[in-house]
Amino acid sequence: MTFRARFLLSSMLYLLIGATAARAEVKIAYVDMQRALLEVDEGKSAKATLEKLKSDKQKQLDSEQEGLKKAKADFDTQKAMMKEDIRRQREEELAEKLGRLQMIYATLQKELAGKEAELTKDIFKRMARILEKMGKEQKWTMIFEKTESSVLWAESALDLTNELIRRYNAGEGK
Repeated sequence: MTFRARFLLSSMLYLLIGATAARAEVKIAYVDMQRALLEVDEGKSAKATLEKLKSDKQKQLDSEQEGLKKAKADFDTQKAMMKEDIRRQREEELAEKLGRLQMIYATLQKELAGKEAELTKDIFKRMARILEKMGKEQKWTMIFEKTESSVLWAESALDLTNELIRRYNAGEGK
């Protein structure tokens, strides 16, 4: 989180706390959505699906990479005996193969990211419904998402992650 974003967040909190202090107690909690995703049953299933897909894509990428390595090794052993124009042509072919490999890698990364978004979208929507209900029931003023760059430290009693996981796995929010 940039300094500006932290400053804006701090300012918002200050204003919110100041504005609500006269009305009621301010209750703030947090949840680690990534941990919750990895620990709910549907999240574990999604992760297994993604790992299998990633493994399959990695095999495809490894095969392409091995083909390029073999072609490069063959070229290196033969280039001393090649005419200049043939050597240049083979270098261009190797460069094209490298470019194709890079494109395949980018495509596979994009496919994986798309599949991850597809598999997790409904899980996160359901978690949001559960958190909204928890917030209303327990009268939380705000519930933040804990990430490495946002909530750096907070009292563990304010962590709602375990309760979110428990409720999700119990079928709430469907």
